[in-house]
Amino acid sequence: MTPFSLPAGWLAHPVRSPSALAQSQARAHQEQLTKPAGALGELEQLVIRLAGLQGRAQPCIDQCHISIFAADHGIAAAGVSAYPQAVTAQMVANFAAGGAAVSVLARLVGARFDVVNLGTLHRPDPDPRVLDRWLGPGTADFSQQAAMTVEQRDAALLAGAERLAQAQAAGCDLFVAGEMGIGNTSAATALGAVLLERDPEQLAGPGTGIDAQSLGRKVALIRQAIQLHGAGRPDVLEWLRCLGGFEIAAMVGAYLHAGQRGVPVLVDGFISTLAALLAVRLNPALAPWLLYGHCSAEPGHRLLLQALEARPLLALGMRLGEGSGAALALQVVRSACALHNEMATFAGAGVAGPGA
Repeated sequence: MTPFSLPAGWLAHPVRSPSALAQSQARAHQEQLTKPAGALGELEQLVIRLAGLQGRAQPCIDQCHISIFAADHGIAAAGVSAYPQAVTAQMVANFAAGGAAVSVLARLVGARFDVVNLGTLHRPDPDPRVLDRWLGPGTADFSQQAAMTVEQRDAALLAGAERLAQAQAAGCDLFVAGEMGIGNTSAATALGAVLLERDPEQLAGPGTGIDAQSLGRKVALIRQAIQLHGAGRPDVLEWLRCLGGFEIAAMVGAYLHAGQRGVPVLVDGFISTLAALLAVRLNPALAPWLLYGHCSAEPGHRLLLQALEARPLLALGMRLGEGSGAALALQVVRSACALHNEMATFAGAGVAGPGA
């Protein structure tokens, strides 16, 4: 198989513009459906927006693709998680075997599904069900040194773009990126604090379920890391290298390439939304291509959504990650499309319209 590659500087390539014509046509169609104007609330605006992204007045989600990016984090060794790092590799196997929550939901919605190992602490035996893009045994402890090398960061970004490109080649109408990595809420909190210029305590949450003492240690380590790497005011990509994770970088790459190729994205929870904010900071024109599945129970997620001016579809108190919230929200997106495409018009149903 030919290795996937993109031209140098691909991150800066322009993203596509949504179709204003398709949006206008979808809006006009909505006005003719047998319901009061605005009666379906957010579903109406959702489908109009999706029409612009797909370039067709009657959008649909026949094929959704879910990619799970997994990697370990060096910061986990400092006790910021309730679970040992071995869980990341174990969950990779669980995803592939179909036993994880998002695996169940992917089957339920009929989504294509794959798992990418970008760097677990222990490299597992080859598994044909898992895509091996291993970049090393996880990141370094970002409270002591940069999490990644430049080469690792760039390879992780490219791995995300690869999954998006292959999903599109298979006929993807909507893309979801999920993640798995013990310690990754610490990386997301650190990056979110930098991007939003807030104290880490305002974003830090329980993650896998840590106690108050461990949460205090997590906040202190993140403050230490921001001070360590903040000299010279790094740019977004440098902050990603210093504080991020392989799976976070892969999601950034997938999101940016989705905009470049014209594939709508349904963003999941805290970690995924942090990756979305990084991607939008790198290219603000990407923003229209990102839909948001839910607002999680992680404290920092709401702040990230506010920074992105995002309106999540669900709020169920979830904090699992994996792409699970987005997989649930997919049903809402499909329902919006079905209502738009299958409801009768006033003229077609012989129903008097407003003002008749």
